[in-house]
Order: sequence, then C-alpha cells, then structure tokens
Amino acid sequence: MSGDDAGRASPLPVGGTPALVTGRRWFFPSALLHELDPDAARAGRRPRRTARDWVVDFSCFLLAVVVGAAAADALVDNPHVPPGLAVVDQVIGALACAAVWLRRRRPLGLAVAMTAVSFVSDSAGGAGLIALFTLAVHRPFRYVAWVGGINVALVPLYYWVRPDADIPYLVSVPFAVVLTVAIVGWGMFVRAKRQLMVSLRDRARRAETEARLRAEQAQRLAREAIAREMHDVLAHRLTLLSVHAGALEFRPDAPPAQTARAAGVIRESAHEALQDLREIIGVLRAGEPDDTGRPQPTLAALDTLVAESREAGMKVALDQRVEDPAAVPASVGRTAYRIAQEGLTNARKHAPGTEVTVTVTGAPGTGLTVRVHNPPPVGEVPHVPGSGQGLIGLTERATLAGGRLEHGHPPGGGFEVRAWLPWQ
Repeated sequence: MSGDDAGRASPLPVGGTPALVTGRRWFFPSALLHELDPDAARAGRRPRRTARDWVVDFSCFLLAVVVGAAAADALVDNPHVPPGLAVVDQVIGALACAAVWLRRRRPLGLAVAMTAVSFVSDSAGGAGLIALFTLAVHRPFRYVAWVGGINVALVPLYYWVRPDADIPYLVSVPFAVVLTVAIVGWGMFVRAKRQLMVSLRDRARRAETEARLRAEQAQRLAREAIAREMHDVLAHRLTLLSVHAGALEFRPDAPPAQTARAAGVIRESAHEALQDLREIIGVLRAGEPDDTGRPQPTLAALDTLVAESREAGMKVALDQRVEDPAAVPASVGRTAYRIAQEGLTNARKHAPGTEVTVTVTGAPGTGLTVRVHNPPPVGEVPHVPGSGQGLIGLTERATLAGGRLEHGHPPGGGFEVRAWLPWQ
C-alpha cells in the first residue's frame, strides 16, 4: 500500500502531457496519467498499467497474502474457531487476495464486497484494508464515508462474534477502528495530493498558453509596427524615384542640367531607400543591436525633410510654430515627422505641381497639431495606384500615441491631413 498511491511527486514539465507520459510514464500511476490526459478522459479509454503500476499491484497483492497468511495462522490456533471453518476462511481469504488485482478497475465494488467478505473471513482482512485504501484514493469522500463508516460500525460486532484469543476485546476494537480511520485518512491525503498535482499541471498549462498568446500578440504588434515603419520610410523614397524616372521617360529632350538633376535625385533616393531598408531589417534581427543604424527622425528633422522635397522639385511651404522642436518628446516628434512625410508623399503622387503647406503648431500641455494641405491639381493628373494603407497606418500611429488623425477634402478643395498628438 505504501507505494501505490503515495507516489513521490516531482515537478511536472510545462511542455504538457506528451512529455510527461513518454518521458516519465513509469514514475506516475496510470490513474494520475489518465487525469492528466484530457483526450483519454474524454474518450473514456481505460488507462493502461505502467511498469510502476505492476510493481505496486504486485506489492499490494503480496501484502494481502502476508496479512492473510498471518491471520490464517492465528485462526488455526484460535480455540473458538472450528477446523472446518478455518479452512473455509482460508479459501475465502485466497479469493479476496486474488481480487486485489481488480482494485483499479472497480474500487467501489471491490471495497463493498471486501466489507462483507472481511466480516466473515479473517484471512481477507489485508485485502479489505487495501480495497478501502484504494477507494479513498480513487473515489470522492461520499463513497469513502459510507463504506468506511460501515467498516467502523462492524468492528465491535466482528470482535464480539469472533473474539481474538490473545488480545482483549477492549483493546482489539479501538485498535481496529484507529487502523481503519488511518487507512482512510491516508488514502484521502493521497487523493488530495494527486488533485493538487493535477491542479498545478493545469495551472502551468494555462500559464504556458497565456504566455504563448502574449508572445504571439507581441509578435503581431511588432510586425504591424515594422510594416508601418517600412511603408512610411520607403514610400517617400520610392515615390521620388518614380516621379523623376517618369520625368526622364516622358521628357527625353529635357535640358542636360534638368536630366542630371533628376538622375542625382534618383541616385540619392535609391541610396537613402537602401539605408532605410537596412535599418528596418536590423530591427528584425532579434538580439543583435543595430549600432550602425541612423537615429530615428524627430520633429527637428522636419526642416531636412522639407528641404529634401524642395530639391526633388516640389513646392513646399513650412509653417513651423513650435518654439523649440527639440523639446518635443521623441515618440511624438517621430509620429509628427511620419505624418508630414506621408502627406508630402501623397501630394507628390496625386497632386504634382501644387504647393503643399505643412503647418506644425502646439505647446506643452495643449498638444501638437500637424496639418498637411495641398490644393487641387491643375490639369490632368496621371493615375498613380494606391491602396490607402499609408493613411491607415498614420491613423494607427496617431491612435497608439494617444492622439487622433483626420483626412479628407476640405471645403476649399484639395486634400488635407490633420493630426493632433498629446504633448505632456
């Protein structure tokens, strides 16, 4: 009995049931493995005995035989028992010991049967105690209370009908009651310990699942952030490439100075696009800090962006009303920079030749407002495909920063992107 259900518990692997069953199956009782395997429990499959189960069952059988043999030997020397009855008692005890092998399959039925058999057979006492212990381990308390209570109630009557030849009645009854209660208490303790193991395993599995979901969510958010960054950075550069490459294609007779200027813009834009792409790819290399990457743009870099757009041939008017752009928080300034960059990119694609106005106002406590407006284009504008992902990404950026972004056609015509960002 000591090895059956007391089972020395070891930490459960977080990896789940397969590692537990395949790696250390011999160490755990089959009943516990059945509880730890939800698929087997739902399918109603009977757990197979492990090597440990076979050892424990054989030990229980051997213990029942030893106890039964000792009781049979005492029964022969008892003058109150006729010889013929002693032989019948031994036969019943042998059958009870053989029935111990059924204790895992029918714990309740075996315990009830052993209650009746133990009352008429001294040799079945060991098997009865093992059956009662198994019932306490594998069944809820209500079954244990009924069967254990009947066993305790029958103890005085048993020793009254079949008194022990060597031990007085007043000693035999309390000893048997205490032994029965101890067996039941031990079995309930083992059951509680198993339930604790199952609870800890389920808790570990839930924690693992939650950790995996959090990791997946973090990866998804990181991918979205990288996608937004890649779109905002590369769209501006590639638009410059497209505009000036198109000018060279449709104006082959352009003056050499203009052609050289367009080629220089294409070369510089391609170089900058490659640099930006390397910087973004460096973010994807987990655990490898990008020491060679350029610093992220802030609001102070807005003048450089406007100058770059003017060199590319755009008409841009910058109305910078922030007294100290360097004092703007880096995250807010970077978001404002990306909004202005995307607004200039869209104006270059959909309203070429118009003068774009970029207005930045704000102060600490009131927030930062960024406005990019372009009037309607004059004449026919070549169709430039667009998916609208840039404006969607800008809206997400502003929302994540705690602000808001609006875009559309103002009453005076043209197109406008207007964003407000918090500035504590």
